[in-house]
Amino acid sequence: MLYHVTVSFGKDRQYQYKFSQAELAEGTPEEARRWFDKEFADLQCEASNPMGKVLIIDKILNIARYASERRFIDAKEWATLFARYTALALGRDTIRVDVEAFNIGY
Repeated sequence: MLYHVTVSFGKDRQYQYKFSQAELAEGTPEEARRWFDKEFADLQCEASNPMGKVLIIDKILNIARYASERRFIDAKEWATLFARYTALALGRDTIRVDVEAFNIGY
């Protein structure tokens, strides 16, 4: 099985990542959650939920937003980790992180 993660910052500004089942088997959903927790704190993201509860989807979207498109261009290793951990955390084979619209589609 192949996993596809697309991170979009608008039309013609999309970044594609593909992972095999074996590549994802090297990590766990818990490892992915810890990575997102750390990045969320490091980037000083603010919770988008007024109640303060931050779901994994909110973390993924906020981290992409706060990191900005520049990080997906300049920090390829970080961007690949972001996509890999997104696939692990969400457990779906096709994921679209639409930063501009602030939503995730499957």
